[in-house]
Amino acid sequence: MKELVSIIVPVYRAAAYIAETIAMVEAQTWQDWELILVDDCSPDNSAEVIRNILQKQAGRDNADRRSCEGVPTEVFTGGGGRPEVLTGAGVQAEVLMDADGQAEVLTAAGVRTEMFTGAGGQPVMLLQKQKNEGAARARNTGLDMAQGRYIAFLDADDVWYPEKLEREMRFMRQKEAGFVFTAYEFGDSQARPTGRVVHVPERLTYRQALSRTVIFTTTVLFDRKRIPDRLLRMPAVASEDTATWWQILREGYTAWGLNEVLAVYRRPAKSLSSNKAEAVRRIWNLYRRQEKLSVAASAGYFIMWAYRATKRRI
Repeated sequence: MKELVSIIVPVYRAAAYIAETIAMVEAQTWQDWELILVDDCSPDNSAEVIRNILQKQAGRDNADRRSCEGVPTEVFTGGGGRPEVLTGAGVQAEVLMDADGQAEVLTAAGVRTEMFTGAGGQPVMLLQKQKNEGAARARNTGLDMAQGRYIAFLDADDVWYPEKLEREMRFMRQKEAGFVFTAYEFGDSQARPTGRVVHVPERLTYRQALSRTVIFTTTVLFDRKRIPDRLLRMPAVASEDTATWWQILREGYTAWGLNEVLAVYRRPAKSLSSNKAEAVRRIWNLYRRQEKLSVAASAGYFIMWAYRATKRRI
């Protein structure tokens, strides 16, 4: 497993800001990364925007020849006599050619894959799902294709500061941890910082995490040598990110918090996560259905969660 960070980005209705997302990743001071953009059958032209950006960066001829670079592959002939590959993730795929002669890969799961090289020479993968299945399954698709030892999640509309990965990698190594996260700041609809900072504790155990949803998806970093992939796979439930952190911590792992603001959470006023009634319903359902806690235990954790959420304004 390579010593690099696989950055997984679900893409859905992201055409307006995906160029900024790609540039932000390329600006990271930690340069040992691969970028995996998972287009979740977005109804806008997000995939086209991504393709145009990356082809312009590398040059058309360069992009064409890089059909499988960055992903270890074994090429063989399939049953129909057509070339196929076995990706490093163990996913059998069929090599296709588009109308312009650019190599693509169509996996058995129906995910179309294109390989590019970013501005700094790092591999960038565009995965196009043929069916919209939500952010959880989009991240899982990216995880299946990831080649890095480390996994970072980034939502396409959020912001990383340039030193985010470098500082977080240093912190992870200092703590010899498998799961770390950072403080972050709320942004407006343009991702401009508002001054509202969410500070994080030094560490969180499972029981501590049940009473506070302080871990923000865009800030997490995992070491796959310490945390198995089966625990990183997100369940297809509301608040899938929180459910994932709990399933990891439930197994006895600890999440370590770096109390430095290294990300901005873009939060339009009418976003789902800003709806207080919906947030209450989702957290209660996680306690009862996902964690299968008793009514009494759920109520106890819920009271503590509501108190902390009110303090930071849900």
